Amino acid sequence: MSNKKAYLTIDGEDAPIELNIKESTLGQDVIDISPVLGHNYFTYDPGYATTAATESEITYIDGTNGVLLHRGYPIEQLAEHSNYLETCYLLLNGELPTKAESGEFESIIRMHTMVNRSIESFFSGFRYDAHPMAMLCGVVGALSSFYHDSLDINDPQHRMITAHRLIAKMPTLAAMCHKHFIGQPYMYPDNSLSYAENFLHMMFGTPCDRNTEINPVLAKAMDLIFLLHADHEQNASTSTVRLAGSSGANPFSCISAGIAALWGPAHGGANQAVLEMLNQIGDEKNIDEYVKRAKDKDDPFRLMGFGHRVYKNFDPRAKVMKKTCDEVLGELGLENDPLLKIAKRLEQIALEDEYFVEKKLYPNVDFYSGIIMKAIGIPTEMFTAIFATGRTVGWIAQWNEMLSNPYRIGRPRQLYRGYEPRDYPAK
Repeated sequence: MSNKKAYLTIDGEDAPIELNIKESTLGQDVIDISPVLGHNYFTYDPGYATTAATESEITYIDGTNGVLLHRGYPIEQLAEHSNYLETCYLLLNGELPTKAESGEFESIIRMHTMVNRSIESFFSGFRYDAHPMAMLCGVVGALSSFYHDSLDINDPQHRMITAHRLIAKMPTLAAMCHKHFIGQPYMYPDNSLSYAENFLHMMFGTPCDRNTEINPVLAKAMDLIFLLHADHEQNASTSTVRLAGSSGANPFSCISAGIAALWGPAHGGANQAVLEMLNQIGDEKNIDEYVKRAKDKDDPFRLMGFGHRVYKNFDPRAKVMKKTCDEVLGELGLENDPLLKIAKRLEQIALEDEYFVEKKLYPNVDFYSGIIMKAIGIPTEMFTAIFATGRTVGWIAQWNEMLSNPYRIGRPRQLYRGYEPRDYPAK
């Protein structure tokens, strides 16, 4: 708490309302508006655009300058020197692991990769063409029926066991959603593989083709996609997880709620929208026409994957992802794929065209991750499920942080604009 104060003057009040100002480590300080309630007022902030609903030590974003920190470490450094599981440990525990701690953590995650056989029966209840996100919402929520032994949210050890289980099982469950969607047999995890290799093995392997070698360039790209989506501060899905968790709900249902929020096209569906946009453009010869439409404010068409609500500069995750995208396309020899040629041409326009540069509509992480997953052979229906797999550690770290400190049940207020009291009509 700083010594600075803010004073709110309201017509009709005898004196200004004194408000404390809380000091942040980085970024904006926060005005504590709780005393306003004692004067019979609420504050009005649609979309919580200027409201800090919680205090956190996990992730910091400076959208103006394109900065993303996890526990103080820049995302570019984590992407270059770390990997997804080490970043998971960092988000959960606050510090990077020692070599021994890293080995132990990876061993724990491997131990939890399998799911109960009854989960297979659960999947069989879904229609053959069920969307992977619909299945993932249901199956993750249902995990609470399998782990009665560790659902005490007030026990730190139970919370950590749950974190390990979720991080380990999400790739398995996401791959099962894919296999059910395309009608292939499920593949069991192979614990001799890395986290990303195992996911690709379960996605693309079949019982007919055992010991299929995983391309290291693709595995590295997949690990990077998980890492770059691991956490992103208090976004819609993370806030949903915290809000659900504030009621004392079990962690699996909280993560299921986060998956449901992520499914929205305005949030986690953005990289799928990129591929749908490329399909809509259809051919390189149509690019100029669509770019012209994108510049027309009266035309509903928008270029997806350019610009970001948070980052008013270049998305720091996109800088890293661009390099990996080029590596994947080169490795697979897909530089001449018609759809990907459209993507690369759009990228060039966005980086050079005065309109996009002036408005800072640079390619974002969704643009590059969508191209990479298309190149790897992942269907667009799976894009958001993969996003959810990577984001699970962020959700569970934020949930655990909330439960580790004093908290209140979330209860947003409203500005009521309905009828005043009126009598029921006589009959």
